[in-house]
Amino acid sequence: MNASTADFGTTDLKPIPTNDTRVSAVAKPITARERFLRAARCLPVDHPPAWIMRQAGRALPEYRILKEKYSFLQLAQNPELAAEVTLQPIRRFRFDAAIIFSDILVIPEAMGVGYKFRETGGVEMEFPICSESDVKNLSVERVVEKLQYVLEAIRLVKTELRGQTALLGFAGSPWTLANYMLDGGSVSHHTKALALFRENRPLFDQLCEKLSQAVSRFLRMQVLSGADAVQIFDSLGGLLPAAEFNAASGVWLRQIVDSLGSVIPVIIFSKGTRDWETLAGTGAQVIGVDYNISLSSAREALGPHFALQGNLDPAYIISDSPEMIAARVEVLLEEMRGQPGYIFNLGHGLRPNSRLENIQAVLETIRATNNSPSF
Repeated sequence: MNASTADFGTTDLKPIPTNDTRVSAVAKPITARERFLRAARCLPVDHPPAWIMRQAGRALPEYRILKEKYSFLQLAQNPELAAEVTLQPIRRFRFDAAIIFSDILVIPEAMGVGYKFRETGGVEMEFPICSESDVKNLSVERVVEKLQYVLEAIRLVKTELRGQTALLGFAGSPWTLANYMLDGGSVSHHTKALALFRENRPLFDQLCEKLSQAVSRFLRMQVLSGADAVQIFDSLGGLLPAAEFNAASGVWLRQIVDSLGSVIPVIIFSKGTRDWETLAGTGAQVIGVDYNISLSSAREALGPHFALQGNLDPAYIISDSPEMIAARVEVLLEEMRGQPGYIFNLGHGLRPNSRLENIQAVLETIRATNNSPSF
């Protein structure tokens, strides 16, 4: 399923060649949304834009108040509540981008495999995918219809942001979703997807083909509903040996990015993956970098035409003082100085016991680079 620019309707984002030299500096103050979108296209900005994976919810006291009344699924499936949770970190911290409050497992649920959260932690799928008939019964056709609550939340948030802050949609990668679906939820060691890939490649490909179609449709509709960019979470990409990453995950990532065209930036975050050639070949404009991989090594491997996103270790947000965090952020900024195309983030998701004063220190440190021509 291929997408053309016309599929997305009118948009103020046009594909920009990587060698575009029309803009050499930021001539006037820009909005947070403009800052994010320019950095995603490797254009100069006043300072790097910043957002944090899992910023919506988890660590915020205002989110915990809502969680006293509603379950996670109730928050995610009610557009007004999901919009509220999405906007909470923007009000508190003024991130350059908001990310819609949802979950990667909404795709399997919409395809016919529901999920719930265990009292002991983690998620449990309604049933594991065990056979060819299970894969055949997965429905792609009704995914968009069943996920209208996400699309409505995006529309509500878009209105509230008033064009000042970027809005990100997202979905899980086929490889990561397949792991949860085959193992029946969260497990200490995901094994069944890799076993299926090696032992029954046609069935593995059939499953991932369906997942790719579902993710593509869902992301396309998120863009039509107002998302300025989308991120694909390949959270379990690091489970794959380098020799198998392309065939088990990369080809499906590339299929999804191709379906979106080039009217909006696409971010791929494949946790623990160092297969730069495959990640570059997906066509994504932004590559997320895990915290145990240096930004400079990623830049050297990918070259100057990809934006990089990352990659402070989220554990530091818990353990450090604000002064220590500021020093760590300054190291990252210095590492990327003089290289347009840098988006600050953590190297993985924000944890529930993160210290809010440390998040504030991160943002104050980044904003102190304001008006520096080096970014």
